[in-house]
Amino acid sequence: MTSIYSRILATGSYLPRQVLTNADLEARLDTNDAWIRERTGISERHISAADETVSMMAEQAARSALAAGGLAPEDLDLIIVGTTTPDQIFPNCATMLQERLGIAGIGAFSLEAACSGFIYALSVADKFIRMGDARRVLVVGAEMMSRLVDWNDRTTCVLFGDGAGAVILEAASEPGIIGTLLHADGRHRELLEFPGGVGRDFRNLENVYLQMRGSEVFKVAVATLGQSVEECLSRFGHDKSEVDWLIPHQANVRIIQATARRLGMSMEQVVVTVDRHGNTSTASIPLALDAAVRDGRVQRGQLLLLEAFGGGFTWGSALIRF
Repeated sequence: MTSIYSRILATGSYLPRQVLTNADLEARLDTNDAWIRERTGISERHISAADETVSMMAEQAARSALAAGGLAPEDLDLIIVGTTTPDQIFPNCATMLQERLGIAGIGAFSLEAACSGFIYALSVADKFIRMGDARRVLVVGAEMMSRLVDWNDRTTCVLFGDGAGAVILEAASEPGIIGTLLHADGRHRELLEFPGGVGRDFRNLENVYLQMRGSEVFKVAVATLGQSVEECLSRFGHDKSEVDWLIPHQANVRIIQATARRLGMSMEQVVVTVDRHGNTSTASIPLALDAAVRDGRVQRGQLLLLEAFGGGFTWGSALIRF
């Protein structure tokens, strides 16, 4: 029996028009551009308009990927959306995206793993294709993190932005997605969370915002991601010297630099968009991947290492032959 694998056929992305710079934040908060850049590497981020929704942004990213792949929505077999900021509790965001794309009947579901959500969704999509249950799967990471932060809290609001990224996986005779590894540790929940939801009086969220103990999260993220990428390379039989591009979750440039050092990679081999996008959570990796594909850095045949770390804690990695 011939083995079935999955590969990335196309990528796409969407960023809201409004750009919020560090200078804009200086005018509103007790902060400054130098402080933000030094600690995070961020200079600006995109903020969604009042009438935008996550499903709207997901649609734009999806259509961008479909156009790049020369496909129509009807060519899809499954839709998976990773998000922590869905339009509403239900119906799930993927079904709303499905409606926007003008198709019906195929499976469509969302999953939530905070900033690791795209890696989780990619892993699930790969399994569907490998099992022969789908031939083309749309995977989208879309977030409106600006809706979760306290814009009077300079320690968190400077970090986040909005956007959506998408990939289309298709069945292939040789591995494109070489392998994925997923991990989680719920004991660290209180270090990074949004403490509101159905079980916590979700009808009264007026003063509920994203909470983060930044220095503690930083320490765990650096150690965990270093171990994760080494585990991924070892598990799937590749050496770090073979990796052409590291495409990490775009949370903080210092975390990205620490991971690159552990792999012995120069920053010239790392795709960095955090300076322009901020932390877009689930959307950050597909946004960065699409940027590198469209500007010509990422080429067919190259080996890509993706990694992410998010609230929960969740973390994961993916090794991909593009």
